[in-house]
Amino acid sequence: MNKFGLSLFSGVCAAALAVPAMGQEPAPQGSSAQQSDEIVVTALRRSENLQSVPVSITALGGDKLANQHIQQVSDLAGSVPNLQASPAGGDALPIFSLRGISMSDFNVNQQGPVATYFDEVYKGSFPLLPLGMFDLERVEVLRGPQGTLYGKNTTGGAINFISRKPGYETEGYLKIGYGNYNRFDADGAVQGALGSKVAARIAFTFSRANGWYQNKLAGEPDLNAVRQYGVRASFLAEPSDKLSFVLRLSTSLQNPFNYGIYARPDAAGVGAGVYELFGGSSYFRTGIGRREIESNYAERYRQRTYGAALTGTWKLSDSLTITSVTSYDYGKLFLPEDTDGSPLRVLESDYRGKAKQVSQDLRIASDYAGPINFILGAYYNSETIRGGTTYRYFNDLDVTGDGAIDANDCLQDFFLACTYNNDYKQKKTSYAVYSDVNYKISDQIILRGGLRYTHDRGRLEDFSAQLLSADGTALANTVPGDPTDPFATTGTRFQKGTITGKIGLDFKTSDNDLIYASFSRGYRANAFNAQAFFSPTELTVAKPETVNAYELGFKSQFLDRAVTLNGAIFYYDYRNQQALNVDDLSIQTLINIPKSRILGGELELIARPVSSVRINAGLGFLSTKIREGVLSGQPLVGNRLPNAPKLTASAGVDWDVIDNSAGKLTANVNASYTSKQFYDLFNTDRIAQKGYALVNGQLSYRFADDRFGVSAWGKNIFNKFYHRYAIDLSPSFGFDYIHLGDPRTFGMTLDAKF
Repeated sequence: MNKFGLSLFSGVCAAALAVPAMGQEPAPQGSSAQQSDEIVVTALRRSENLQSVPVSITALGGDKLANQHIQQVSDLAGSVPNLQASPAGGDALPIFSLRGISMSDFNVNQQGPVATYFDEVYKGSFPLLPLGMFDLERVEVLRGPQGTLYGKNTTGGAINFISRKPGYETEGYLKIGYGNYNRFDADGAVQGALGSKVAARIAFTFSRANGWYQNKLAGEPDLNAVRQYGVRASFLAEPSDKLSFVLRLSTSLQNPFNYGIYARPDAAGVGAGVYELFGGSSYFRTGIGRREIESNYAERYRQRTYGAALTGTWKLSDSLTITSVTSYDYGKLFLPEDTDGSPLRVLESDYRGKAKQVSQDLRIASDYAGPINFILGAYYNSETIRGGTTYRYFNDLDVTGDGAIDANDCLQDFFLACTYNNDYKQKKTSYAVYSDVNYKISDQIILRGGLRYTHDRGRLEDFSAQLLSADGTALANTVPGDPTDPFATTGTRFQKGTITGKIGLDFKTSDNDLIYASFSRGYRANAFNAQAFFSPTELTVAKPETVNAYELGFKSQFLDRAVTLNGAIFYYDYRNQQALNVDDLSIQTLINIPKSRILGGELELIARPVSSVRINAGLGFLSTKIREGVLSGQPLVGNRLPNAPKLTASAGVDWDVIDNSAGKLTANVNASYTSKQFYDLFNTDRIAQKGYALVNGQLSYRFADDRFGVSAWGKNIFNKFYHRYAIDLSPSFGFDYIHLGDPRTFGMTLDAKF
């Protein structure tokens, strides 16, 4: 850890912990300072005050999500330091980067290093990710490896979505909204008792909007549209005061016209000068704006999910509790993409997957009055995916000039007027046992430690890749390369046992102040390369990623808890990052980048200077460097990691402008800033995103009885044009592949409580 970072952190700690020493006296009568609301989280599988949890965590409650009009998962990045969300599969399938740790292979079969949990159920594969941003109690973002209680695939961290539990009181709400691009939103929930010991809650969300990416090609729809709904039914049963069950059943559907790609042409144009060889011309986006497109493959994206989860809690005694979380998930995904974003057929891609998952977590937790407490558990997860990808290259080129685009055209060079397709079945099974123990050395000091042993097995089977002509005729089997059977199959497998864990020390300097230090180790399991199309040698298995993390943090409250200031600094030794490698013959394999290091930190502030004003701010800083690695024949040493801006910052204010017997008028303004970031390991400057800021706001009014409300909201108020993800496709196809950020959106929402 460099001297500057250590000095900065020491200064902040000293300032934060010195102020409360002067402010421990109770606030005088009539003081305008107001205590910050207590936030309870379950980050360590227990219900604890956020300020007592020795982990770098951002918790966003349901009220804050509503005040900032956070509607989709990718919106979280604007409120969480060092979190990025790249919509490589559209807004519905964001790729998270946390503290500089992300992924580069976005295929359907991959699981990212930032794990997503919905009510304690891990959902790692894209087909299983549901619509989750409705009727939430809170969202918890845990930074850093979570290799003890959460297990594999958490080298970057974990994001927990916690829905509202059923209650016995009869109540509900309904929200109706309308905005530009003809957007219509409806959200609601209702709950009540079904008997003296059973309660239910049903929640739903529905959204529809025209695409903001205007398609100027005649007869084709606008892209980046919204058409989706989700339903969640939750049931609470409490047979006794010691036993309770919560059953959650959910389904969601997304079926909009898909996102559009901003294909920024190079000097040769989209098509890389190939069309000129056959009497045609490449494409240059002439005469259209930056948020306009001429897409000839404007299809609907479709994702359907189903989920069932049963959480059981049995209090064996006042000091011991058993918790069981059993789940089943099923999902289907079809994602068609006009990759070239043009009226030509330079490159079109289809991604498809069908997945099912069964998981079981069983644990026992203690709550003794003595110095030692523990959590002991076992975990099982089994996931099966049937997936495949289709790439169509220059399928509108008549290479032979005979008036037909068929097998003869593709056979000229096995690229132009060709289609490559693959299909596979992937099965992964994970078993784990884990422990988390804390020992209270004194009233001020707690020693914490945990271990987890995970055994992962994976099989990739029924893998087959074919070369087809533009008209669909099967020409050859490319993987495994059988000359007699175009649909021959092959496979590969892995098996790995790994120990991860954490050890840390907490020092509580006062009732409101905590300093903690920890070492933790996390890992991301082996991965199969399902992007094999051209050769059996592409069918590789990448080694697991590992992170050794060193962290020092503090949590503090002062001025009679009117101000909360939390911070952390960290150092990561990052090994074997999984990455796609492409050689000179376009053979792509999944390999590992041996060594990288990450240094950074966060600061988060919540303040209530007066009862009518609430202020929040966050700051994240990162320094990343690859220390060893070669990709596609190019050395990477000294490069920064992708999706890892050096600086992220956010600030927001909620101001109760009017609060009287008639009602309450509240204004919310929040802004976020992201500094320059690269999108590839080569640090290609041309496709990097320069630093940019976004400003959002909401003005809401609630009537005195709190039953009715109305709000007006705006996002990206200054209509900033920016990129959220990019790939350099210039060498082969003549353009930069770019996902654009959303333009200015605005609307109004009416809501009623009953």
